[in-house]
Amino acid sequence: MQRTTERPGCLGSILNLFRRTPSGRHSRVGLPEVTQEGLPVEPMPYRLRDDFLSAAELSYFLVLRSVLGQRATICTKVRLADLLFVARPHENMSFVNRISSKHIDFVICESSTMQPVVAIELDDASHERDDRRQRDAFVDDALAAAGLPLVRVIPRGQYSYEDIVAQLKPILIAVTPSPPKAKSPPPQSSQAVEAPICPKCGVTMVVRTAGKGTRKGSQFYGCPNFPRCREAVPISGAMPAG
Repeated sequence: MQRTTERPGCLGSILNLFRRTPSGRHSRVGLPEVTQEGLPVEPMPYRLRDDFLSAAELSYFLVLRSVLGQRATICTKVRLADLLFVARPHENMSFVNRISSKHIDFVICESSTMQPVVAIELDDASHERDDRRQRDAFVDDALAAAGLPLVRVIPRGQYSYEDIVAQLKPILIAVTPSPPKAKSPPPQSSQAVEAPICPKCGVTMVVRTAGKGTRKGSQFYGCPNFPRCREAVPISGAMPAG
């Protein structure tokens, strides 16, 4: 049988010098993959941790889940900056920095709204150090200022259902959605009365227009920090915009 050999053309020879690597970059055949800057590409040095929850944290989580059932959702390793925000951040930048790298072990949220109800910290022996005492005092004060209860638990090898129920009993009632908060008396008109101060953030509220719902088109006072703050005050006698 006669064997034929096809020689690639000039263009084919040039294209064969390059091939697309699995990462999507082009590299020369037989040469190591390089970045646009000409540096060798190395695998990223990330590895999945085996201790996302410590043994004590996992034990507590499993019993806590059996206590709460479907009434609430348990979030773990919650960054403090995702739980809180700083009112007037430009004036309080130091407070912004102080919550950026701290986290809470567990946060219990009301399931239908994911509104945080209580924070839980497991305080192991490291919390006896002076630096951890200072950190814990700051976290206590920060959560108290935001109105979020904090429960501190001493880690154990095992936890009982009854112990956790007893410890959280005063707070578990809050898992059920509470009735809407009473609002301050509304102003008479958006033009004649000065805009109110947000009771949560301490900043002047702004006039907003409802974009959906039964009050679509109606105006109200809203916090400029929305959506982090959802405080709202109706404008008495306001007519739909437009």
